[in-house]
Amino acid sequence: MTLKFPHLVAVCICAASPVLAGDAPVALTYDQFEIAVPHLDLAECPDSITHEGTFCRATLHNDEIHIFAFSEEGNQSFVGFTSFPADGLAALLKE
Repeated sequence: MTLKFPHLVAVCICAASPVLAGDAPVALTYDQFEIAVPHLDLAECPDSITHEGTFCRATLHNDEIHIFAFSEEGNQSFVGFTSFPADGLAALLKE
C-alpha cells in the first residue's frame, strides 16, 4: 500500500506524539514537522501559499515536491500546503 503524502505526514506526527488530545484536533507545529519529516528550508514560499508572516519547507515524495507553510507567530502552526510535479528535477540536480 502506498500512502499519499499528507497521510504519511499524519502517520509520522502520530508516531512522534506520545499523547493525542482525544477528539479535539491537534495543530501540527513546525517543531513536530521538523522532527518527523525530512525537508529542505525554502528562502521563499510559492505564490500560491505566500502569506505575510509565514515560512515554507519542501520535501520530495512520490515524484512530487510538497510545500508546507508555517506561521512565524506563536507555536509556528501549519497554515498551508501545496504540491507540484517533480518533472525535470533530476536533470536540474545533475547540473
